[in-house]
Amino acid sequence: MIYLLEDDTSIQKFVSYALNNSGFEVVGFETPSEFWKAMKEEMPELLLLDVMLPEEDGISILGKLREREETKNLPIIMLTAKSTEYDRIIGLDMGADDYVPKPFSVMELISRIKAVLRRASVDNSKTTKTEYVVGDVTLCTTKHTVKVKGEDIKLTYKEFELLSMLMKNREKVFDRDELLIKIWGYDFDGENRTVDVHIRTLRSKLKEGGNIIETVRGVGYKVKG
Repeated sequence: MIYLLEDDTSIQKFVSYALNNSGFEVVGFETPSEFWKAMKEEMPELLLLDVMLPEEDGISILGKLREREETKNLPIIMLTAKSTEYDRIIGLDMGADDYVPKPFSVMELISRIKAVLRRASVDNSKTTKTEYVVGDVTLCTTKHTVKVKGEDIKLTYKEFELLSMLMKNREKVFDRDELLIKIWGYDFDGENRTVDVHIRTLRSKLKEGGNIIETVRGVGYKVKG
């Protein structure tokens, strides 16, 4: 089941009709209060979330969902009229799995939904270790925590995913394009400076632990073994 939180009734009806005809079961909501009530009764497989909403904006809702244990891995695609790179990065950093600016093609939206659901299915099927330690940095995937010398470090969703990718594959060198695809999604078309900015921020937040992230000149980044 897919939940669609969109206050524009014409868009909601159009998207629901198209997705239902493509084999998806869709439940639409016009207000966040209706959505939160439904979430207490049944969890969806994926959420299509508008940004500009009455009562509470989509970014706030996204943040709350990512903070809760039961919804931190819920696949979420943002639907919004805002299409600047800055707005997209905010949504993706907060934990959105994809970002579809309006107006959009229904066929493109369906393709993105299928891609996000495939990625979620692969992630959920993996049985890997949950804690990684490199130098002074300890990362726990189940608790979604990072500690440096026992001190809790607060990271954004994408910062955590980036560090997790590097620590899980220590000594493997990732180029910027590969990190964009793996962390920000196959269709993210931002410039690769996004990776550099996040690496710089990560190093700063990790303090003395930031030295585990090594720059491989002319290639990309890796975590030293």
